[in-house]
Amino acid sequence: MQIMKAMAAKARILTITLALFTLMVGAAQGATKMPSFALPSVKDGAMVKASAYQGQAMLINFFATWCPPCRKEIPDFIKLQKEYGPKGFTVIGISTDQGGSSLVDKFAQKMEINYPVLLSDSETPRAFGGILGIPTSFLVNKEGNVVKRYDGYVDHQTLVNDLNAILK
Repeated sequence: MQIMKAMAAKARILTITLALFTLMVGAAQGATKMPSFALPSVKDGAMVKASAYQGQAMLINFFATWCPPCRKEIPDFIKLQKEYGPKGFTVIGISTDQGGSSLVDKFAQKMEINYPVLLSDSETPRAFGGILGIPTSFLVNKEGNVVKRYDGYVDHQTLVNDLNAILK
């Protein structure tokens, strides 16, 4: 009888543990809606709204012109924009530079950036959950959900693999 009670108690604990695990995994896999933003373009100062890219996959990249890993990523982002742009994808660069839009625009022209480059405000990085360092990028699917966060430099092949997974 005592063995039966012990087995029943273990079964209840296992059931509760499995239920909690299922809830935690479900929450971890739940989609996070991309925060909306409206930021000025470094090119002409026009306000660019996130909603203008509704229905597209995006890579939102927080960067600075003086950051070596940020500079290293840009040629890969240019390639991704060329290859995946026609498939409903865009890179959006968000500069955290304090030197103003003309400094960033000159940098964007020099690097031949082929995607929108915007000037960050103080609220947008917070809305994305906080940017602890740069570069930091967010992969957003066509439904507008953040599906991946990249803290630091991310290599081209990783981005290609992740893009192919969400553009199926």
